[in-house]
Amino acid sequence: MEEAPVTTRIGTPVDGVHVLGSLSPSRAGDFRTCPLMYRLRTIDRLPEIPSPAATRGTVVHKVLEDLFDLPAAERTPEQAESMVQAAWEFVLDAEPELATMFAEPGPDGADGRSEIAGWLASCRESLRRYFALEDPRRLEPAERELYVEALLDSKLLLRGFVDRIDIAPDGAVRVVDYKTGRSPGVGFEGKALFQMRFYALVFWRTRGVVPALLQLIYLGDGQVVSYRPDEQDLRATERLLEALWAAIETARTTGEWLPSPGWSCQWCSFQDLCPAFGNEPPPLPQPAAEVTAASGS
Repeated sequence: MEEAPVTTRIGTPVDGVHVLGSLSPSRAGDFRTCPLMYRLRTIDRLPEIPSPAATRGTVVHKVLEDLFDLPAAERTPEQAESMVQAAWEFVLDAEPELATMFAEPGPDGADGRSEIAGWLASCRESLRRYFALEDPRRLEPAERELYVEALLDSKLLLRGFVDRIDIAPDGAVRVVDYKTGRSPGVGFEGKALFQMRFYALVFWRTRGVVPALLQLIYLGDGQVVSYRPDEQDLRATERLLEALWAAIETARTTGEWLPSPGWSCQWCSFQDLCPAFGNEPPPLPQPAAEVTAASGS
């Protein structure tokens, strides 16, 4: 999932250490997808129009996090669906601007109510798909919404939030992430698993244990993508992230944040600032923003 604001952390001690910079899975994924999008989102920090799809993910994640606070016997589909309204109100209280996603109510309020009701129904549908894949009454996660970070030997700081960590009686670790979208097509699983390898690397570097299983649960179409990493995978992921940071530093030094047109452009909020669409990005902030401070946000 997308990283939430940090409240409580158990952090890697970096006092007195020269840290190159920091990366989260989301920001690393942004740069891999499009350096210009990374720049506009991370350095310029331009606002983006709230997305019903992304907010659905936030609400569903909130329900699934809170569901495991209940006694096992109460973790039923009906209970989860009943929690959607409260989860939406919690998210809306934190980000009131999300209300702008829906049409303004008409004179009788019907249009606005109908649109929100349909969207809340889609949240409940995602939860029904979750229960078709797992029975939470049989699970006791070791961690939920866990903030993790690791300082690599290269002094690059990795950080992010993991949806769920399960630990089996034999000590085997499963890293789980919920996605409210649809599963990737054949041949596109690698990009989807990049985030999970990132988390597995951080877990390995901080706890000395390679997770036995990485699992993406797609609630858009009720599919599960699983992968079993090994040390070789995680070392390769570490090298990839260090190379990615070097590329970010090069872009910062040269000021060349180039667009990378592709299928993801159709969902991009920055088309009106992109040369690929015949437009121009704004000047870089002055003085030049420090990527080191911004990239992990």
